Amino acid sequence: MPRDPIVVVEPRRPRAHCAECREGPLRRMVLRCSVPLCLDCVGLGHLVYLPRGDAALTRRAREAGEVWAVVVRHDRRRTRYERQGILVEEAALARAEAACLADAGARARRRARDAVRRAASDVRFTAAVTAEVRRLFPGCPADRAAEIAAHTSARGSGRVGRTAAGRALDERAVTAAVRASVRHRDTEYDALLAAGVPRRQARVRVAPAVEAVLASWRR
Repeated sequence: MPRDPIVVVEPRRPRAHCAECREGPLRRMVLRCSVPLCLDCVGLGHLVYLPRGDAALTRRAREAGEVWAVVVRHDRRRTRYERQGILVEEAALARAEAACLADAGARARRRARDAVRRAASDVRFTAAVTAEVRRLFPGCPADRAAEIAAHTSARGSGRVGRTAAGRALDERAVTAAVRASVRHRDTEYDALLAAGVPRRQARVRVAPAVEAVLASWRR
């Protein structure tokens, strides 16, 4: 079975020092039992950084080498670690770059075909979300329903329409998307946030207005 990759943490503000050699602040580090260690002390100092963005190059660089590690950074908004790239052997990266250069044309044509297919799929999905908004909220204007659907179903947005429940057109997920739109478009919610009101408190204050709009759209 394939081993789990080594995880290297890239802090937004380097502050920690290596627990063994005291080097620092560390731009990248490995945490062992919550203790920060520099890459040299864990045997990864010879690796080079490959940022995310080219899936073929990343895969080939991993496969061409013996040692690699994944680099992550904590996203405070999403409260999770996000992959930034990988660390690979320099020779492995060179072999991967040569392989990618050799079949660049074929991969470009495949990407173009995939883009067309995804665009068509997105159009169908947005239409399905629009129809479901109109079914749940018959009083919602047609152009507003289309706007809500386009916003929540945007690929890569991370919004409720792209969650598993949203893709399945779950009633609660679709209602959540409509509620979010009403909160931002039809209440003073954004103004409250701009004035420094905490998010939770702002939501409580505008909740009656949101529910009133939803009730009128359900009729």
